[in-house]
Amino acid sequence: MKLTLGVAVVLMMLPAPISATLQETRAPDILVLKAEAFIDALAGGDFAAAVRDFDETVAKVSGPGQLAAFWKDAPARLSPFKRRTSSRRDKLGAYDIVLVTCEFERTILDARVVFDKQGRIAGFQFVPVAPPADDRPPDYARPGSYQESDLTVGGPEWPLPATLTMPKGEGPFPAVVLVHGSGPNDRDETIGPLKPFRDLAWGLASAGIAVLRYDKRTRVFGPKLVAGPDFARFTVREETVDDAATAVRLLKSRAGIDPGCVFVLGHSLGGMLLPRISEALGGQRPAGFISLAGATRPLPETMIRQVEYLSGLDGQIGPDERKALDDLKNQAAAIAALGEKDLGSAVSYLNAPAAYWLDLRGYDPAAAARRVPEPFLILQGGRDYQVTVEDFENWKKALSGRKDVVFRLFPACNHLFMEGSSPSTPAEYLAGSGRVSRAVVETVADFILKAVSAGAVGR
Repeated sequence: MKLTLGVAVVLMMLPAPISATLQETRAPDILVLKAEAFIDALAGGDFAAAVRDFDETVAKVSGPGQLAAFWKDAPARLSPFKRRTSSRRDKLGAYDIVLVTCEFERTILDARVVFDKQGRIAGFQFVPVAPPADDRPPDYARPGSYQESDLTVGGPEWPLPATLTMPKGEGPFPAVVLVHGSGPNDRDETIGPLKPFRDLAWGLASAGIAVLRYDKRTRVFGPKLVAGPDFARFTVREETVDDAATAVRLLKSRAGIDPGCVFVLGHSLGGMLLPRISEALGGQRPAGFISLAGATRPLPETMIRQVEYLSGLDGQIGPDERKALDDLKNQAAAIAALGEKDLGSAVSYLNAPAAYWLDLRGYDPAAAARRVPEPFLILQGGRDYQVTVEDFENWKKALSGRKDVVFRLFPACNHLFMEGSSPSTPAEYLAGSGRVSRAVVETVADFILKAVSAGAVGR
């Protein structure tokens, strides 16, 4: 489980994204020293010293008292802290990042300390230690058949770095926008050494389909969001929906793209929100929607189920695991008790304001999809413990009467649609160099190209 301080993200249905471009620090510098001093202050219980380098954003929400409570709760979630080991540097846009590897009794994690331009701490979270990414293309990708260029999704207030992967040739080409799952994902939806959105982009572009992927707003502007005056009204619209709709409009306006053949692919939370994205697009209709492990049940319920699964992998739930599970259930109960009176409250529940949860109350993605006129492709991994086959069955119950909806279950695939044979765990995401299944990429490409060739989409 990820512990986050000073960054506006909802408890994830995916592990926290981890940069794959980490470089070992060759010599200590001031930011490394500050990050290590921050961890040492936490470990030593000197919380006044720990917050000394916080910027205004983090200081508003995390003073010494909040930090003390956060650290007191850490052993129950992570096991007791033992020591820090190595440190290394990374960069994200205007932010510098120091990752301090920390050894706990039962796990090893990186403390990801984010610094602003003035060298102040703008965010902090524990993330799994990731091996380096394998940058070789999957065997179904043909690098000579496509090219990539940098774009920006969104206007001056929320500009999001993006990559457009275009097949080589004159076009116009069909295209697809990739919409992330929960959490502050980058454009590749990086999980440890894995980059499922990059796999999809390279595989689909090799089949003649352009792909637009972008860094999520909560990744690029987390500190700005949590400190902004509108955070109390933050919902999935600001987290996901608006930027996905903007990306679709951008693709439709690009030279070389067939504006009548732009699709939307949503993974996990992105799949859950496809009907919301459809609504936000209004008259600028996409050609169709593709859900990869789209959740159908309420997020707190989904989170509890995930933690129960992980806690029981060894056949028993220990005291620390039970406490973490009870804490999560208490938060879910608090969310269920929210009412209209709580709108605008600054109190966060599972790292999101009341408005976020009230906005999703009663939302049934599968039922809402019935009102979406475009075709759907619904994909599900059989080994997925995060969004399960029960969610897949919910999509089928709601949409099986429609001839323009295709359902595909991939029994060997996990939540990232990578194949395996053993029960899926978070460790699977951090070990090895998996790739999105060839069968999944081919199924998505076939759905798009058949819709285009059959004239089922506008021109």
